[in-house]
Amino acid sequence: MGDTLTKTDQPRIYVACLAAYNNGILHGAWIEADRGAWQLWGDTQAMLAASPIADAEEWAIHDFEGFGRNRIHESDSFERIAGLAAFIAEHGALGAALIDHCDGDLERAREVMEDGYLGCHASLADYVQELTEDANVVPEQLRYYINWQAMARDAELNGDLFTIETAWNAVHVFAGH
Repeated sequence: MGDTLTKTDQPRIYVACLAAYNNGILHGAWIEADRGAWQLWGDTQAMLAASPIADAEEWAIHDFEGFGRNRIHESDSFERIAGLAAFIAEHGALGAALIDHCDGDLERAREVMEDGYLGCHASLADYVQELTEDANVVPEQLRYYINWQAMARDAELNGDLFTIETAWNAVHVFAGH
């Protein structure tokens, strides 16, 4: 169960047959998770139908990958898993990190992405400088006296902004919440 998300690490779950598991047999399937809840259900039913234990009905999620630091529990609903996976597939590492920032609340992550995303910058200080210079004329003789890093730190400490860093020089800036 990895903590990171790479471009080739698509969200997927490993669903195991509990009847086989309880009889000492490992039987299950890796299922791509961003395909919709009903497709996850159908793939799970197909896995159960192929079980070495006749009439197997019960299943559990035993592993997952591609969800960043977000946890998938053995009995999570396919609706939740498909929603998380679709958001991560759409937004990549940023989506996974944003869900984690929002404590696993997918609806909150969607709202923050839609209403609060301010773009990707090399640093928060670069964003603050760009924002300030776009809104104000900063006299040339004063430019060297402005501490953009201190302004950025204050904006973050005050809750006006927050950031998610997905790579070196890739700082995603959001309006505070």
